[in-house]
Amino acid sequence: MKTTTRSLATALAAARRSPEASPVLAFFASATVALVLSGCAAARPADGVVAPHSSMAASVDPQAPAPVQDAGFALRALPGVGGAMLQTLQRGERTTPLRYRVIVIPGSGCTGMGPIADRYFAGLLHAQVLVLHKPGVDPQARTAPADCTHPFVLRDRHSTWLAHARAALRADAALRQGQPALPQLLIGISEGAELLPALAPEVPHLAGLVLIGASGLDPQEAGALQARRLGVEADWAALSQIVAGAPADTVVVQGRSLGYWRDLRNWPLTLPLLRSPWPLLQVWGANDALVPAVAYARFAERASLRTALYCARRMDGADHGLQRRMADGEAVDGMQQVWAWTEQWARNPAAGLCAPLRQ
Repeated sequence: MKTTTRSLATALAAARRSPEASPVLAFFASATVALVLSGCAAARPADGVVAPHSSMAASVDPQAPAPVQDAGFALRALPGVGGAMLQTLQRGERTTPLRYRVIVIPGSGCTGMGPIADRYFAGLLHAQVLVLHKPGVDPQARTAPADCTHPFVLRDRHSTWLAHARAALRADAALRQGQPALPQLLIGISEGAELLPALAPEVPHLAGLVLIGASGLDPQEAGALQARRLGVEADWAALSQIVAGAPADTVVVQGRSLGYWRDLRNWPLTLPLLRSPWPLLQVWGANDALVPAVAYARFAERASLRTALYCARRMDGADHGLQRRMADGEAVDGMQQVWAWTEQWARNPAAGLCAPLRQ
């Protein structure tokens, strides 16, 4: 479907009444969590990764550390800016000893990670986990991206999310003062990765950044590459003209406010990632429908010049959420392989975040 600048402009009034995105640019309105919800439920861990389960008790090594009791996720709020509260999911380590902590910035949309959190993060055995949701997102919500409320759509933009997330992470760091220092990983899922460089200074004892299903390119550049891949460059150009024009930030186009699109158009990601002093691990699926392979390749070429450590791994057959199907139809959850790498790193942090990928 081709949409001209005139037809998009004409649609502005109707767009005010509906936050739903058209299929033309739906790659920006899709939530990673929604993709995971559709594929993770029946997924099994990747080869060599064992998901904890009560039925395994009889076969556990008697000399292995005992699982920590009551290690499920709890709902807790952290303060944002202006009295706002951000909802989080927090969980302690599943198995002793405690070795590290991960802070997760989820992807786009208004779906919460609560319904899948236990399963999604199962492989993080020796880690505490903090999942920081966007402002206005209920961790237990199962709302599809196209069904996000109009107030949420109007609030949803990178600059607002970043300001709230910074405040929340500062509050988290203050709450942890006096506790034993732990190495921490800052993990960004899809759109959430676009906040990582700006949030990194707020994380004490940061040991590295992890990008899941995120190209590392500036969103404007990645979006242009995806538009070319889909053959909708005219739609992308038309949207860019509207974004650069006079309509108010509260006008909704393609499921997003113009405030969102304006932030996205000028959001820096590549250069901050290249200049960041922290190790960077990037994992993506070869069958990613939302980010073209050329975007990942372009960033990898640039990142090869980083002073700090960089490593990337493409998962063959995996989609945007690192889910894939075996030849027999069985689902495999690639996220469990990512957690296996972080668990291996945590046993010997001095070897570096990329060491497990070299084996």
